[in-house]
Amino acid sequence: MARISNYSTVTLWNTKIKQALKQNQLHKPLILFSQMKQLGIQPDNLTFPFVAKACGELRNLNNSEIIHTHVVKSPYRSDKYVQTSLLDMYVKCCSIDCAYKLFDEMSERDVASWNVMLSGFCQMGFWSRVVGLFSEMRLGGVEADSITIIGLVQLGCLVRDVRFVSSVHCLGMVVGVEVDVKIGNTLIASYAKCGDWDSAEKVFDGIGFDCLTVVSWNSLIAGCAYVGKSVESIGLYRMMLSHGYRPDGGTILNLLTLCDQDGALNCGKSIHSHGIKVGCNKDMSVLNTLISMYSKTGDVRSARNIFDAIKEKTRVSWNAIIGCYAERGDLDEAMALFRSMEASGHKPDLVTALYIISGSGKIGALETGRWIHSYVVLNKFHSNLVVSNALIGMYAKCGCMTLAREIFNTMHEKSIVSWTTIISGYALHGELKEALDHFELMLELGLTPNHVTFLSVLQACNHAGNLNKGWEYFYLMAIVYNLSPEIEHYSCMADLLGRRGKLKEAVEFVQNMRIRPDAGIWGALLSACKIHRNIEIGLYAAERLLAIEPQVGAPYVEMANIYASVGRWDGVSKMRTMMKNNQVTKYPGQSVVQVNGKTHTFTVEGRCHTADVLIYETLDGLNLQLQEKFDSAFIEEMVFLP
Repeated sequence: MARISNYSTVTLWNTKIKQALKQNQLHKPLILFSQMKQLGIQPDNLTFPFVAKACGELRNLNNSEIIHTHVVKSPYRSDKYVQTSLLDMYVKCCSIDCAYKLFDEMSERDVASWNVMLSGFCQMGFWSRVVGLFSEMRLGGVEADSITIIGLVQLGCLVRDVRFVSSVHCLGMVVGVEVDVKIGNTLIASYAKCGDWDSAEKVFDGIGFDCLTVVSWNSLIAGCAYVGKSVESIGLYRMMLSHGYRPDGGTILNLLTLCDQDGALNCGKSIHSHGIKVGCNKDMSVLNTLISMYSKTGDVRSARNIFDAIKEKTRVSWNAIIGCYAERGDLDEAMALFRSMEASGHKPDLVTALYIISGSGKIGALETGRWIHSYVVLNKFHSNLVVSNALIGMYAKCGCMTLAREIFNTMHEKSIVSWTTIISGYALHGELKEALDHFELMLELGLTPNHVTFLSVLQACNHAGNLNKGWEYFYLMAIVYNLSPEIEHYSCMADLLGRRGKLKEAVEFVQNMRIRPDAGIWGALLSACKIHRNIEIGLYAAERLLAIEPQVGAPYVEMANIYASVGRWDGVSKMRTMMKNNQVTKYPGQSVVQVNGKTHTFTVEGRCHTADVLIYETLDGLNLQLQEKFDSAFIEEMVFLP
């Protein structure tokens, strides 16, 4: 009788715990578990998996170890179902060592436990371990199922290895699970992300029409967008609608990825409107993505309106809007939101910190940068490699290479990104020797430079005006490391040639490029013509720049300055007339200064600041000092002339 009563009681508690999980009340299962233990009610083989799932979702390793201890003391310590749930719990807590130790000790393993371990190694980026573990699984006589195949396909997608994806696809056919629509959907997305659009289409066409789901269409639309076929993606969406499939939040999310850059605002607004029509306006993932989309397309007001309208904001929502302001250089508002996030009970995480670090570097806000550095140390984020790299970059952009170097030197682990960031910092400060020394040391340690590393080295040569070193590393990249120069590398070399006054060589270099020159290259050449007062090549560069960006004012202004530098006032007048006829507006540049944590923005001849009288008195004083130094240097030069 007691056993029946105990069974009924445990079932009741399990129902409560399961219900809490469904409602995403992740701490409640742990509280309920503690209460039932206090009442002397023993958990069963259903209780432990529910509680383990809560620990995994919370990413709480300490609680996970406590639950594991309770399992070891229970009659279910060898239960295959319970052990697999513990494996999954440790994997979600990113404790792959604990998971593998438990897995290794299991007396009986089924395909589910193998799948959990394969997924864990895949998530942690231990791809060679995934392949080794899968081989061990096959040798042990455990047959792969659809979950195994999906996990392996996703691995191939992560490493962008289309041959691996194709091999797994063949394996699915051999074991007879390739007809599973979930596998088909995963294959569509993976082939597309590996750049094999034809195979993605073939898989989609191979799924029976009666088996196709909204997810199938979503995978095809997402893949189409990924390979840059924006128009085709919209066409597929219309085809999906015409076949009677109702879009869901995933569909809208995939379409919004087409609109995450400047110039795509109208497209984003249309998709937003359609998302409201199909009822996705309350989907939290869609709302968060909309905040990011409006931010990236420059419509900060719309991003803020969406954020303010969300009643139950998540941490992702807060991060999206903080990132919106930080990326736009409005660090004051980003910090205000940071404090509001804390006040709302949502603790800022690593992503939040990275946004503030990036924003500090963007406007050179050293004071805020130091504060966020203290914050990441206090919250133990500083050991994260990505955070350390971001801090190095931030301090370099804020003009504090001493602290950037200190962080770099104290890092226990350095990636190619770490080395590239410190080299870029030295390049920014014109410290060519330090930049090249770090590059050579990186090579000695066996690290292989990438495109970004070489770009940083070329920028160091550019800032130092060292053309010989620039050519040396340009050829090293192409010949020794077999890295084809990209537009940024060409731009750097063109700028370096121009700065050194070798304008004809610069034009020949640009004309012989294997890729089409962009506005940045012609702009760099035009700036060099301004320095060296070369009207002929300046006009040549300006014409090509205006052909790319006819409504941008900079080329007109640069040419006007070149004409003015040689006294050609007719040319200056001509440029102004062209600007007027083409309805080109030149917006004044802005300077940003941060004082006592407050950002102040200034434009040319701006008189809006409360301390404008004191500011201009100080500027006049600086101008006088500069003029005195210039006059003194001019007199010295005249004295030593023969």
